[in-house]
Amino acid sequence: MQDGFGRDLHYLRLSVTERCNFRCAYCLPEGCRRPAEADVLSADELDRLVRAFSRLGFWKLRITGGEPTLRSDIVDVVGRLARVPGIRRLGLTTNGSRLLDLAPALRAAGLTALNVSLDSLDPERFARVTGVSGLESIVAGVEKALEVGIPSVKVNVVLLRGLEDLEIDRFLEWTRRLPLHVRFIELMQTGNSAAFFRSHHLPAHELRQKLEQRGWAALPKDSTDGPATMLGHLGHPGKVGVIAPYSNSFCSTCNRIRVSASGALRLCLFGNQEIPLRPALQPDAGEDALDRLIESTFKAKPQSHLLDQETLSVPPTFAAIGG
Repeated sequence: MQDGFGRDLHYLRLSVTERCNFRCAYCLPEGCRRPAEADVLSADELDRLVRAFSRLGFWKLRITGGEPTLRSDIVDVVGRLARVPGIRRLGLTTNGSRLLDLAPALRAAGLTALNVSLDSLDPERFARVTGVSGLESIVAGVEKALEVGIPSVKVNVVLLRGLEDLEIDRFLEWTRRLPLHVRFIELMQTGNSAAFFRSHHLPAHELRQKLEQRGWAALPKDSTDGPATMLGHLGHPGKVGVIAPYSNSFCSTCNRIRVSASGALRLCLFGNQEIPLRPALQPDAGEDALDRLIESTFKAKPQSHLLDQETLSVPPTFAAIGG
């Protein structure tokens, strides 16, 4: 399936909840409004949605939030979506707070990829950024995910001004010990974080210089790298990635569509167009009508995210759409 600019669309990012138990300074510093259960797609609706995208040629799926593991049925949801014909890669993005307990069950349910959002390995800094404690359990959860055999485990680190060399080296040491990929991501502005963005944004090229000084070198692009520029180091089984949406736009190869926890299709993370799918997800709506509705949106996918333009419509937070 292609959009109006000839880009191959095969990757669905699906939020399953807006709830989050963290209060990250750049996302939800005041905490998260608990949405009514009826506002969130049910497991049956999620199943119908993913089957429709699969019929349209989508084979890669990532479950996001909010924090998806706060759903009491998350293991069942993963199991159901893993069994959808045509879905070859099923990932989940989490803050890791429940990972130590859930990793074995998620792997058994069919999870093939895991991204853990973790911005610091220093307990005090972690608490300042996230508003919670529990770093030790999250680190143990990441290593448990590797232990139970989840094929791809990545740690996502949001780049924040003030990231010290010692902190960078802690993450790099992790890649020396384990086959773990650590990806540093430029801070992106949302509607509720403009002031924080101005004071904390760290351009990715500054980190890239630090990595090269430590002997890290760029690797050939792989189809599984996504928007990241990957770097490797002799003697490290893990890799490092740098994602720079401002200085190194990846719009020309964008292959993804997003759907919110309430069933709104979003063509671009930083676009302002949403198409409600939930009415078409009801049992009496019919598969053909759902397929036609989804397919009809693809030609409207914008060519670029326009992050550098002041007229950009940014989401209030990433909790509702999953980043």
